Order: sequence, then C-alpha cells, then structure tokens
Amino acid sequence: MKKVLAIDLGASSGRGIIAHLDGGKISLKEIHRFQNNGVWAGGDFLWDVLHLLDEIKQAIVKANNDGGFDLIGIDTWGVDYGLLDKDGSLLTNPVHYRDARNAVGQKEAFDTMSAKEIYERTGIQILDFNTLYQLVYAKNHKNHVLENAKTFLFMPDLLNYFLTGVAKNEYTIASTSQMLEPHTKKWDFDLLKKFGINTDIFCDIIMPGKKLGELSDKVCEELKVKKADVIAVGSHDTASAVVSVPSDKKDFVYISCGTWSLFGTELDEPNITEEGYLSSYTNEGGCGGKIRFLTNIMGLWLIQESRRTYIKEGKDLSFADLEALARKSEPFKCFIDPDYPEFGKPGDIPKRIREYCEKTGQRAPETIGETVRCIYESLALKYKYSLINLEKITGKKFEKINIVGGGTKDPFLCAMTADACNICVDAGPVEATALGNIAMCLISAGEIKDIAEARKIIANSFPLKHYEPNHTADWDSAFERFKKILGK
Repeated sequence: MKKVLAIDLGASSGRGIIAHLDGGKISLKEIHRFQNNGVWAGGDFLWDVLHLLDEIKQAIVKANNDGGFDLIGIDTWGVDYGLLDKDGSLLTNPVHYRDARNAVGQKEAFDTMSAKEIYERTGIQILDFNTLYQLVYAKNHKNHVLENAKTFLFMPDLLNYFLTGVAKNEYTIASTSQMLEPHTKKWDFDLLKKFGINTDIFCDIIMPGKKLGELSDKVCEELKVKKADVIAVGSHDTASAVVSVPSDKKDFVYISCGTWSLFGTELDEPNITEEGYLSSYTNEGGCGGKIRFLTNIMGLWLIQESRRTYIKEGKDLSFADLEALARKSEPFKCFIDPDYPEFGKPGDIPKRIREYCEKTGQRAPETIGETVRCIYESLALKYKYSLINLEKITGKKFEKINIVGGGTKDPFLCAMTADACNICVDAGPVEATALGNIAMCLISAGEIKDIAEARKIIANSFPLKHYEPNHTADWDSAFERFKKILGK
C-alpha cells in the first residue's frame, strides 16, 4: 500500500499528515503541525513563504523517519501567488489576501470592466482579494516587479516548484483567481489583456489527480530522503475538502468550516446567472470535473481574530473558554453580517462588532460571551440565508448539510446551524482537507477508483456527529431581524 504525505496549509496553521489505505479504511497520523500567520513588513501584509517551505521540509524529514512515504500532495488557501524571475528565483514575498492594497486593485479594475461583466465572464464571486485585482494593483503600482516576472505560481504551485523544479498551475487553485474561462477551464487571456497583464507568465494548467513531478535531486540530498512522486491534488483547500464530504447523494450541501465557511454544492457545469451574481455564488473548479458552486462566508476568522485581541489585552482564553462564555449569554441580542468588509481585516474585531451594532441600531454586546455568541448566531443565520439562495438558484431541495473541517469540533456552531436552517446536520470529518488531498493521491496511484469510492471509504473511516434541528420558531423570528440587518 502506498503511503501518502499530505501537506495541508490553512490561513492560520499547517500540518503534515501521513496516511495509507488498509482494509477499506484510511488511517491518519499527524507528524508535524505549525503556525501560519501573515507578517507585517514595511506596511505590507505578507506570507512568510520560506518559513512555510522550511516547515514542509521538516514534515518530509519526520515522515521519512517514521517509515517513509511514496506520494506527496500540497493544498493551501486560494488566490495568493508568487512570481519567479528568469533564473527561477522568487522576486518578492507573496502578498496576503487580507492586505489593504487588494481593495484598491479591485476599484481600479472596475474602471476597465464592471463587476457584473467580470462575473458574467468568469462566474467567480466578486471579492476584492481575487487574484485578478491583486495583479491589477501590481501592474498599476508595482509594475517593476511584474516586468521582471517570468513565471506566475499560486501558493501550492510555488511550494511544489521548490520541491520539484516543475512549474505548473493546478486547475482548482487557478479557478479561484477570476482569470479562467469557466467552461473551457483555460486561462482567459483576452480578459487579462484587457487589464494590460502579461499573459506570458502563466503556466500550463494541470488537472487534479495528475502527477506533477517528483522530489528533486537537490531536495532529496538536502533532506536525506528517497524520491517520491508529487501529485497535483485539489490544491485549493476547499477543493480537497469537498472530495472528503461523506455523502452518497449526487446533490448535497456542504460547509467547509474553518477560517472561512465555504457554503455550497457540486454541479456538473457552471451556473452563471443574475441570481448567482446578486447572491455572491461562485463557480470554482472541483476535482473529478465538477464545479464547486459556493459562496464564501467569513467563518471562524471572526472568533480567531477576536481571541487574538483578547490575548493582547491580557485575557488568555482558549476557544473552549470562549464557547463556554457564549453558551452562558442571552440568545439573539444582536447580529452582524459576517461578511461586512471591515470584519475581514486584521485587528480589533470585538470593537468593530460593537461599532457595527451601534451603527445598525442594535444594543452592542457588552461582554466577551455576548460578543462571541453574536458571532456564532450570525454565522448560523448567514448559513440559513445562503441555503435559501442556493435552493432558489439551483431549483433543488436539500435534506441535510454536511459540515466538514475544523468547525466540526465546535458543537455549539453545528447545533446552531441545524436549528437556524431547520435541517439535519452531519458533522465530520475534522481533517477534511487533508483527507481529500490523500484521496486524490490514492486515486492517482490507482488504490482508489474514483471520488465516489473515496467518499464511501472516508465515511467508513471516521464517525460523524448528527444534529437534529430544535427551537426553529425562535430562529425563524431571529432570521427576520437578521435580514433587516443585511438590508434584505
């Protein structure tokens, strides 16, 4: 049996996991975990990509010392990228998608083409951090960097390049950029030329499940490891997470719940409509030729960043502490739109929540518990709002929501989701992204037939927690108030 080393990089942490298939079940062993935080440098918010590369190398060494491995797959968050010069050297540290410059790039892009025109052409949700707007900013304000760029690589592509020397752009991560033609799955060079972006820097697109290359001689010598195949998995973390959704239904709803909450379903073809545009639904590439039809919701970033603020204030509270305080607080006192732009920026989220509530005529939360409960309830209500839109756009009625990823460890939010949406929720697996990564490696190796079989194996390997809806009348009443906050 092939052993897989899955490198799963989220926007706040990373991990290396060893896995193999035995007796119809996938076994996992975490061998390395590390923090991944943006770094402020000279007013710019950047990713420390060389730190990430070093952590990946540590994971490789640990995996080798633990018995070795045959395959490696890397997945990361979307949209962000690095540029190489003609010698293959990194020109600058990749910019973090939460950097303020991206909003400037988006505004400048709309001077050339409207948001609706861009959506109709690409099918991608209009978000200011989309790669297209990052490149518009770079062209207008950092053109000296672009002029020296020979190769454009998304974050997982860049890390794969450092390990293999092979430069390619994987499809699922490229689809997050708002620079692909959604039906052909190829670069929309005509679109890029309208914005004056040099199309020579983009690489060939490789589909998920294909072998990208193998560990280079230099890497093997440096780390004292044997050759291993590097697989182009669903290298966007949500694409990998969706592979692991343990559903035997063709039509299912998932929430990939972590720093972001990705709420959606799978489609066979892009669905690009006026309703999709107005409801902020996106058509991102999936594994197995599918389209991930979803909307991006701010997610547990709101809790994570609030906790960082409390720690700075000397209140060293764990996530469990925050949940306990929220449970003790009175329900339905105030709500926020989790996707209000100011909440996406690093900083004092609790203060911004108070200001938002005052601005919208609500009583602002006064305690930590009230603030955290406001976040949880608002997320659950935004899920309900997104479910209603999804059913309207697709014309489908869904029977259950599958929550996968780190958010499954939060029973408070999972139960609230069932209550708010008045629908059953199955929560699990926790390591959804890593499992999807592993599944694509094993499919590439011929040990798993296809994604349908992978989902059956994953469902058989990891128990799910089931939540039934309760107190739905209270949530329906809260939803009417919530819609007014959204202006709907």
